[in-house]
Amino acid sequence: MTHSTVAVIGGGLAGLNAARLLHAAGIDVQLYEARDRLGGRILSLAADGTPGEDGFDLGPSWFWPRMQPAIAALVTELGLEIFPQASDGDVVFERMSREPAQRYTAPPQEPASLRFTGGAAALIRRLAQELPDERVHLGVPVSAMAREGCKVTLSLPDRTATADHVIAALPPRLLQAKVRFSPALPPETERLWRETPTWMAPHAKVFAIYDRPFWRDTGYSGSAQSMVGPMPEIHDATTASGAAALFGFLGVGAAERARIGEDALIKACLEQFGRIFGAEALSPRATLYKDWAADHFTATGTDLISSGHAAFSPTWVRGPWGDALTLAGSETSPSEPGYLAGAAEASNRAVETLLNRLAKGAA
Repeated sequence: MTHSTVAVIGGGLAGLNAARLLHAAGIDVQLYEARDRLGGRILSLAADGTPGEDGFDLGPSWFWPRMQPAIAALVTELGLEIFPQASDGDVVFERMSREPAQRYTAPPQEPASLRFTGGAAALIRRLAQELPDERVHLGVPVSAMAREGCKVTLSLPDRTATADHVIAALPPRLLQAKVRFSPALPPETERLWRETPTWMAPHAKVFAIYDRPFWRDTGYSGSAQSMVGPMPEIHDATTASGAAALFGFLGVGAAERARIGEDALIKACLEQFGRIFGAEALSPRATLYKDWAADHFTATGTDLISSGHAAFSPTWVRGPWGDALTLAGSETSPSEPGYLAGAAEASNRAVETLLNRLAKGAA
């Protein structure tokens, strides 16, 4: 049985940041991730659908350093390369299917959206470098937590592990749905977690990858807004190295996406790209599709019918777990909940709180 001072559940941005800060502070920490990869909702894939170091972001992609100091500080600390989102050129607005799309000259975006060279997964790769391999456990979901005195026992697929404290760096709704607690959580805590939306969970993204960003030849930025669909929002997804792509968020609900199927949805999205940007858009060299609502490591049944960002709660854990469990998922952040910035802020706060508690206990 593995024992650690702190067990971190979740290997996305928040979990990795929390674990590496604890490790740097000399705290005995173990990280458990249910997926067979790190990153959580951060997922950057190459055109062939495999992880790549110049990937397209099927999860979050942008951040805004002037408005989001926590993620800006982390990017600077880790020495990551960034570049601005392509936005030069005209934008397109589709109002009705029986009307031609309208083209407008847009003012410069302020503040500019920034992206990671190599995709957002570059952030995950860099954070993982600061943790010894033996501290990270992939493909190890935690199904239950039991508190006995000052020790917490975690139920893993083929064993148990114990810790003095747990940081749960995953969305509260997912934690409530996936992990059994003994003693049970207070009803108000369960309700708070269940009613906190998980960002990205109801959404899906479609990418069309091309040999070159041809839309720029005729002065388009690659951005479009549409009331016709199936994508209400479209952007240029070309990477820092110049790998050309367009992507859009699907405006079709999760249940309807499941009924229609991936192939038909991609076909409809390509038709929309072609309608807006011309015939060349109809023939990409590859497409990528990610439906986060179908990802059981991200979404619960509740996420299929609700969306939005979480409202901050000053107290995420009450009752018998109040001094043994700390939440650090992005949705628990007091600012930018659900975003990359929220994950950085929430994990920083969780570690600070825990280090203060450990220091008081040692005094």
